[in-house]
Amino acid sequence: MLSTSEHAHITLGDLTFDVTTSGPADGAPVVLLHGFPESAASWEPVSARLNESGLRTYAPNQRGYSPGARPDGVDSYRIDHLVADVIGLLDALDLDTAHLVGHDWGAAVAWVVAARHPDRINSLTTVSVPHPGAFGWALREDADQKERSSYIRLLRMEGKAERVLLDDNAHSLRAMFGDVVPPALVDRHVALLSEPGALTAALNWYRAMTSDFEQTPAVTVPTTYVWSTGDQALGRAGAERCGEFVDAPYEFVVLDGATHWIPEQRPDALADAILMRAGTVPN
Repeated sequence: MLSTSEHAHITLGDLTFDVTTSGPADGAPVVLLHGFPESAASWEPVSARLNESGLRTYAPNQRGYSPGARPDGVDSYRIDHLVADVIGLLDALDLDTAHLVGHDWGAAVAWVVAARHPDRINSLTTVSVPHPGAFGWALREDADQKERSSYIRLLRMEGKAERVLLDDNAHSLRAMFGDVVPPALVDRHVALLSEPGALTAALNWYRAMTSDFEQTPAVTVPTTYVWSTGDQALGRAGAERCGEFVDAPYEFVVLDGATHWIPEQRPDALADAILMRAGTVPN
């Protein structure tokens, strides 16, 4: 089992994605989708654990985050495009199937990929964000979730959000991570989003979001959902309802005391959850 680590550039149509690949060449493939305002670097501590256990990991900087994949316009960031990117990466990597993991917006995309393309996904592990049906219900019906999601109004304001987040050496952007993400890793996330057009592209994920997202079908692949009690953005109501949208073996993992930034703050616990799920499904 030869272990390799490399940074690849994968072209899909007019877009080129930066993908970090690591782990044994013959290991079962795991695709890791990052969230906002992060980058593929958020997965490095988790990837190390997965690689030690024999899995091969693929962590792309997603649409808007890779310098070669920043198309103009809000419509370029609608969910259909984000899902197609993941399937396109699987095709380009010659992966018939893979275990899929996503955090934050990466989780939102992973839910839809698994729901629409179950034949390509061996197992699903989502982190922080529940199934879009559960989240949409909570956003409509749960006062706590409405309050937690109030920040989205700012992120959807074109121009204003960019100014607020990047002013004063990206003070507000850095503050989102609190004191739980290592400063060196925060610097890497912020450096990427400070590139010309990058933050606007990342915010376009929010601006392209529509209510149709809530209509995502139930997932039919084995699924683990990881949620933390200290998550500032995602409350308990949607988390507890998530299992209603999975028609397959399902586990709900609660990490007491962890914040929203689970991949960076609790990489070992998250890696354990991924390994438990991926290890129960034939590749």
